[in-house]
Amino acid sequence: MRVPAGVSTSRVLIAAGLAAALVCAAGPARADAAMADRAAALGPQIAAYAAAGMKGFDVPGAVIAVVVDGKVAYSTALGVRARSDTRPVDAKTVFQIGSTTKAFLATTMAIAVDRKALKWDDAIVDRHPRFALKDPWVTREMRLFDIIAQRSGLTPYAHDFMTMLGYGPQALVASLRHAAPITSFRSSFAYTNITHLVAGDIVAAALDGADWNAVAQKEIVGPLGMASTSFTAEAIAAAPNHAVGHRYDPKGAVEVPFDPVFPYALGGAGDINSSLDDMTRWLALQMAGGLHEGKRLVSEENLKVTRMARVAMSDVSTYDMGWVTTQTANGRIVWHNGGTVGFGAHLGFAPEHGFGVVVLSNAENNGFPDALAFWIYGKLLGDADLDPMKGALEKAKAQADAAQARFKRPAAPRAAGDLAPLAGAYVGPVLGAAKLSAEAGALVLTLEATGAQLRLDPFDGLVFTASLLPTGRFANVVKLNGDTPLGFAQFEAGGDGKLGALVLAIEDQTVRLEKE
Repeated sequence: MRVPAGVSTSRVLIAAGLAAALVCAAGPARADAAMADRAAALGPQIAAYAAAGMKGFDVPGAVIAVVVDGKVAYSTALGVRARSDTRPVDAKTVFQIGSTTKAFLATTMAIAVDRKALKWDDAIVDRHPRFALKDPWVTREMRLFDIIAQRSGLTPYAHDFMTMLGYGPQALVASLRHAAPITSFRSSFAYTNITHLVAGDIVAAALDGADWNAVAQKEIVGPLGMASTSFTAEAIAAAPNHAVGHRYDPKGAVEVPFDPVFPYALGGAGDINSSLDDMTRWLALQMAGGLHEGKRLVSEENLKVTRMARVAMSDVSTYDMGWVTTQTANGRIVWHNGGTVGFGAHLGFAPEHGFGVVVLSNAENNGFPDALAFWIYGKLLGDADLDPMKGALEKAKAQADAAQARFKRPAAPRAAGDLAPLAGAYVGPVLGAAKLSAEAGALVLTLEATGAQLRLDPFDGLVFTASLLPTGRFANVVKLNGDTPLGFAQFEAGGDGKLGALVLAIEDQTVRLEKE
């Protein structure tokens, strides 16, 4: 569940006070009279550009809509539900929407503020006593308007990899107290997901929901009539009309199973399943400033708070709260994308021009949904005639090649030596207790908390690759990730010169286990 790869980051000053921004913000704009006609007329070109992009990225199916003044001005459905299911996708086909879920979370926060159950400047520790970061000052100072604003100072995707190892929401939140900060608080953009579990817990408690999913269902999904929308792996698998996800591979998309681990363990960071019909209803609510069929579901004032700039991502884009705002020569685009292992999504709108775009696809998001959406924005806004799909595809292929090259063993690797002395009991603050055993020329690390097993294969000396074994409930997780290792493992010597620590490096993060 990532924002587009390659988005640059830079330091920023904290935005001015909420009141001043709200005074300056404009209300929902209506499209010019010709916009709906322009969107409809652009339809054949949208379909052609999408089809070409789907061929390049090997996307089995995609659905696309342009919404103007709350109504669908154009929509199309291209392709099939899965490589193994050639029935066509349509406007009611259910897809995972990934991180576009974050705007739903932000909106439930706004609803809670509307009802005076929360305040934007509430300290997180006052609302979630178990919340703690490594820095005590940041722990005390983190506010409701910070928790999903992607400016925590933590490593990007901090401890997300734990979901693949079977750790549940409570363990994920507890792990944040051991996540080392890499920048100062509120200074730089760094995308995280586990922080959204904290926000979801706070909203659920404030609005008397069993959990955040229940709140989202009651306050948004139900009132909007989003009949196809759900929150679990079991629900999407049971839906009569659902797409199946596909992992990106330059050699061809690979079908992957649904699993409760990812993205569902991350709650309001990305656990929603939905259809094009439902997502156009959701987009229309946002574009109308919180009104649906004359009924107000959330105040326009507090929706605006969720779209205030919180931290710079680049010279033209800021991260807000569940939204990204990008400045163009012809006005703003407020948007967010979504990416799970098997699905890609994009949803956004141009506030000054009264139109928005939805793209859902059943392939991992390596740039296709965003490239298509920004091409549509550009065409309707009259911006430069660019081809973002070409650059996105080149970048996706380069990143896939780099990922494969990363795990290629050196031409003359150093021997690991006798593995038997490395076996034994290990423990660490993030992963807990573990047992390491030597088996058939490799090492197997078993995590006691979840039962996940990592096979450590010699790479170079005391450095090993770490691959998740397809045992029990982790069989589907391995299918999600493919045969690429999760990361590396390295043994380190202590002050006595003996190898007494194991350091796992996964997704550019390290966790340490000490030998007991």
